[in-house]
Amino acid sequence: MMQVKNMGKPRCIAAIGELLWDLLPAGPQLGGAPANFAAMLAQLSASAAGRPVDTIFLVSRAGNDPLGLQARDQVGARCVRTDHISLDPIHPTGTVAVALDAQTGPSYEIHRDVAWEYVPETPQLAALAPSLDAICFGTLAQRAPVTRATLRRLVAATRADCLRVFDVNRREPDWTADAVLWGCAHATILKMNQEEVPHIAEAVGAPADERKPLPVAHFLLDRFPIEMVAITRGPEGSLLVTREEVHDHPGMPVTVADTIGAGDCFTAALTYYALRGCPLPALAEAANRWGAWAATQRGGMNFLDETTRRNVEDAIENATRA
Repeated sequence: MMQVKNMGKPRCIAAIGELLWDLLPAGPQLGGAPANFAAMLAQLSASAAGRPVDTIFLVSRAGNDPLGLQARDQVGARCVRTDHISLDPIHPTGTVAVALDAQTGPSYEIHRDVAWEYVPETPQLAALAPSLDAICFGTLAQRAPVTRATLRRLVAATRADCLRVFDVNRREPDWTADAVLWGCAHATILKMNQEEVPHIAEAVGAPADERKPLPVAHFLLDRFPIEMVAITRGPEGSLLVTREEVHDHPGMPVTVADTIGAGDCFTAALTYYALRGCPLPALAEAANRWGAWAATQRGGMNFLDETTRRNVEDAIENATRA
């Protein structure tokens, strides 16, 4: 059985980093890994009335331009708090040119000198830190000095029992070994995909002959204060590793529309159920089912209808019932 603890207790959660528009062949779609994460988490937390039980903040910055105003409105429409999405009068809203390939997946050209690279430190943000039960951060947002400094101070200022989720988002050339090492040193959960494993292994100095997923996960757990390593493998599921346990999930067969945001959805579900004390098999089942659902949708920030939410939750419950 799923052994959920305090399912109804409200949490306060933040994601910090990029808010941007993916310029897809079919037209612009709002995205950015932290924004996708926050939007999905808000929908997973939704009550019967459609409002989230948890309070979810996105900490980012958009241009004071039509795309930026629309981005902030759309984030708010997904029940994510926009108090900490500032508007930049100088830099434009972030955009990414996305090319889709059925064989290799999406490729990205992430435009530079845009608003999300200038997320400011504010007294309001400093006051938010000690109230957080979880925070999600990645590597891409750390490419820019201003946002990197804000992100690191916010993460470091959270409580000792805050669930710190480091979701590696390796985009060449927009990641560094320093960002990986800092994230690992401050994370409770580290999430990456299987293609990122050898690069993360090199960044943290794992032995060259042990750069497969499981040995790398154990190396990270031995070296850093990380409590769980989550490795996604696309249609082949995931590997969740703690110091006490390993869970290998085979994945969920679905018809893929595109994979944009599927990993962010996986991370959101992992965070949602981890905050509620679920055991590793339940975490894996929930994260894989929700990640698979996201892969059936186009773009990274989709609305979740109540029927789908109930059906997936029932499937997770049935799959994890003893």
